[in-house]
Amino acid sequence: MKKPSTYLLLVITGLACSLVANAQDQLFSQFFNAPLYLNPALTGQFEGDIRTNLIYRNQWSSLTGNLQYINASADINIPSFGGGVGLMFNRSNEGSAGLLKNNIAATYAYSVGTDEFVLSFGIAAGLTNRTINWNKLVFSDQIDPRLGYIPGSTSSADVPNISSRYYFDPAAGINLVYGSFMLGAAVNHINQPDESFTGAQAKLPRRITINTSYRIPLMSSSSFRDYESPYVIPSIVYYNQDKMQSLSMGAQLKYKSINTGIWYRTTGQGGPDAIVVSLIFDLFKNSTNGERVRLGLSHDATTSKINYTNTSGTTEASVGYQQYFRNSDNYEKFNGLRCYDFY
Repeated sequence: MKKPSTYLLLVITGLACSLVANAQDQLFSQFFNAPLYLNPALTGQFEGDIRTNLIYRNQWSSLTGNLQYINASADINIPSFGGGVGLMFNRSNEGSAGLLKNNIAATYAYSVGTDEFVLSFGIAAGLTNRTINWNKLVFSDQIDPRLGYIPGSTSSADVPNISSRYYFDPAAGINLVYGSFMLGAAVNHINQPDESFTGAQAKLPRRITINTSYRIPLMSSSSFRDYESPYVIPSIVYYNQDKMQSLSMGAQLKYKSINTGIWYRTTGQGGPDAIVVSLIFDLFKNSTNGERVRLGLSHDATTSKINYTNTSGTTEASVGYQQYFRNSDNYEKFNGLRCYDFY
């Protein structure tokens, strides 16, 4: 029998850390295709009446065990409510022991402003369920120092009776759009809910997100609604959760219905994490009512010490849809004076 592989040790170590240490949220490379996850203040902030988004992330596919994440959302722009309302679903599947987390949240954003700018305040109220399959865990007394894991062995470890936990999970955010500039900030897990299965308190740290983007036309005659003109859109997204910090910096080139981007992401204390490339297609099936189907694909090339050879990187796929309702009062309401189309 072979000794435990490096991959198995990584998975066991990672799972143990998830049980005894503070958990960290997943980060989406295509943050612009998960708007409500980025900031609840972005609810209803788009060119249309209804918008839906779905994004799937498969992280470090070469490692044993799952690291898979899904975010799905739908939001509606309702001027009579002063902004928009939305619904969001998140799911994470981590490790080989079935560590699952499902979250559903309602979002609301209230906006103030003029034809030139809009300032939005958003809130989210969510319910999260976290579960684990203790029978799939491997403990130290099931591993022989010379032979490795012993199939069929049982552990004398005292397994907790709790394998499922529910908790309330609120968030809040603020976002400013002024001309071609956008700046937002959000705080998730405001109440720092307890995620522990063992009885020893394990609070989920608050996640702070700051994002900014600027849309630069490459032709002097370009207007906000001129989809045929080329743009460069540099962006910065900063995450902070407990001792984990991440900074994503990059830019996208948007021309007609094609959008390409490259990003550099740091993690920890500023060390390298990944280089991300993205390719987005916007399919306008019916421009008279703002209908758009968005298809996105991105890949993270790992640059940290765990390296790309061991992980095979991370891949994300996304799909989005938005449109105006028939005879909508919102269509061309601001005559292109507000720039929502940052990505």
